[in-house]
Amino acid sequence: MNPSIQDFITGKRIALAGASRSGKKFGNAAGKELAARGYEVYLVHPEAKEIEGEPCYPDLASLQGKVDGVLVCLPPRQGENVLRQAAAVGLRNVWLQQGADSTQLVSLGRELGLNLVSGKCILMYAPPVRSIHLFHRAIVKLIGQL
Repeated sequence: MNPSIQDFITGKRIALAGASRSGKKFGNAAGKELAARGYEVYLVHPEAKEIEGEPCYPDLASLQGKVDGVLVCLPPRQGENVLRQAAAVGLRNVWLQQGADSTQLVSLGRELGLNLVSGKCILMYAPPVRSIHLFHRAIVKLIGQL
């Protein structure tokens, strides 16, 4: 397995940037699923005080020392700020969920010295892997891209 992926999923305290107040975005579903898998999930939202009963933090600086990595489920244009915040607080493990990555964002992450995962779904890697993700993971492993 890719060392960046291994480093990320080993940490059990994850900041999540990209949960929506409507509760209908992938970030919301990912946060719930990661919590069900035993991860501590801290929602980062610049405006919301809470989402679906969970407290929100305005930025990564508010979580300094509390998390091992940040999962970004935002459009790439909004992700730049999160990557810069991560670098500023010394948070190196960053996962750009599929759809949250772009060539420019990946380049920025490398420039900032982040341990970056991009273009992959966290639910295929964060243990225990279940449901359709388990099947998909088996296929990806079979073709040698895990």
